[in-house]
Amino acid sequence: MKKDIHPDYHLIEVKMTDGTVVQMKSTWGNEGDTLSLDVDPTVHPAWTGGSSRLMDTGGRVSKFKNKYAGLGF
Repeated sequence: MKKDIHPDYHLIEVKMTDGTVVQMKSTWGNEGDTLSLDVDPTVHPAWTGGSSRLMDTGGRVSKFKNKYAGLGF
């Protein structure tokens, strides 16, 4: 096996949408960095049964709807 080809695997903090913080091992960022999530299992319709709606924080859904408004969506 080649040496020094694998990324560094370290502990980071993941901040959920409700403010809770969970420590996980990841290759993202550096040791001790905080990753803030826009969508997580506590609010995503796939895990909550579809009762909630996703928030369009980046404007992508609005941009898509405006772009294809004349096609009958």
